[in-house]
Amino acid sequence: MIYRKVEKVKENISVIGIGCWNFGGDWDGSSDKNTENIIMAALDGGINFFDIAPVYGFSHSETVLGHIMKRYGFRNKILIASKCGLRWDKNRKTRNDLSRKSILWEIDQSLSRLQTDHIDIYQLHWPDHATPIEETAETLKELKKAGKIRYVGLSNYSQEEVKRFEQLMEVNSQQSLYNMLERNTSSYHNIPLEYKTEEEVLPYVKEHGQAFLPYSPLFQGLLSGKWKDKNHFSKQDIRNENPKFSEPAFSGYFETAQKLKAYADAIGHPLNEIAMNWLRQKEEVTTIIAGASNPEQMKQNLKCLEWELTPQMLKEIETIIEPYKYL
Repeated sequence: MIYRKVEKVKENISVIGIGCWNFGGDWDGSSDKNTENIIMAALDGGINFFDIAPVYGFSHSETVLGHIMKRYGFRNKILIASKCGLRWDKNRKTRNDLSRKSILWEIDQSLSRLQTDHIDIYQLHWPDHATPIEETAETLKELKKAGKIRYVGLSNYSQEEVKRFEQLMEVNSQQSLYNMLERNTSSYHNIPLEYKTEEEVLPYVKEHGQAFLPYSPLFQGLLSGKWKDKNHFSKQDIRNENPKFSEPAFSGYFETAQKLKAYADAIGHPLNEIAMNWLRQKEEVTTIIAGASNPEQMKQNLKCLEWELTPQMLKEIETIIEPYKYL
């Protein structure tokens, strides 16, 4: 495993992390036993960074990770990056809430589910424009002083909002959507994005010494190289809600992914390894938040560490993905 450290997060962080969204049962093939096997494969591969959130599985992701951590006793070997700010009602309809009252309630719920006394990086999942950032920042300062959180991260924030936040307290990390086909994209599922990752976020984190945590490195599976046709999810799979996997958008993405798959075949490496290496070789990337549907996929994610894309390969890949540079 390769580990990276940045100025504002003084920890050795595995360059491949694990995204825990599918631990909650929202993706095809999810089960608690499968989650346990995925986690064991990640630990065996040297992964020490777990990105999770209360809303993943509507609390189940945190609960199952907490049970497995307690059973195997590896809490002190990993960094947990959880989140706050997305609450849900009895019908599982979500709302943004970064008020003091909500954050104080959420942190205690997360600590209880995870069966730990602190969260290493506590991230604001999405902006809440109804709550003054001063109120949110002061609450996070309280949590740091109480020892409940160690670092603060912002997820899906515009750089203007990051600057405003940094006037109130230190921001240690940023998380945003980033992969070969979503470089400066304007939406995630049906949610408009207020940032452009490649144009805005990457220069900012580099200049300010923040950890950068890109999510969806394989475009929710499209860049795995395993899709042979269009949308093939079961009805309950949450990826059905992503409009990029429906027409008119999907044909263009799928066609480009197929071109990348052909290129991958030509150079003798799987597409998922190319997609992971494309991210890993960017100096701004601290850890890649990579999900896995099973232990084998987790092991495949790690194989990108065994080789690197050459400058010529990167140039050839750019000719394929250039049309998506600004989409």
